[in-house]
Amino acid sequence: MQVEVVKSKIHRVKVTGADLHYIGSITIDESLLEAANMIEGEKVAIVNINNGERFETYVIPGPKNSGEITLNGPAARKVQKGDIIIVIAYGIMDFEEAKSFKPAIIFPNEETNQLS
Repeated sequence: MQVEVVKSKIHRVKVTGADLHYIGSITIDESLLEAANMIEGEKVAIVNINNGERFETYVIPGPKNSGEITLNGPAARKVQKGDIIIVIAYGIMDFEEAKSFKPAIIFPNEETNQLS
């Protein structure tokens, strides 16, 4: 049996931009992607703490150590600059493997989006 589990999570980062006229996705500081074991093009769920919105998009890397968290395209309508969001990536694995799997979960500074 296969199950879907949390693979990676960036817990509570501040939205730095919302660009409605971009082609779509979420731009995330590359240093956060590396720390959370996420890759370019990976499907992610976005949870907006401020308004309760929950939606999916895909990742594109932003400049390393920039703190950038920008929602692009239609997803830009789901956030406001300054909102706090959680970014979650899921993986599918064997049930027995999932029992011992440990996800990469990071807790950046919510004001700067930098790792401590």
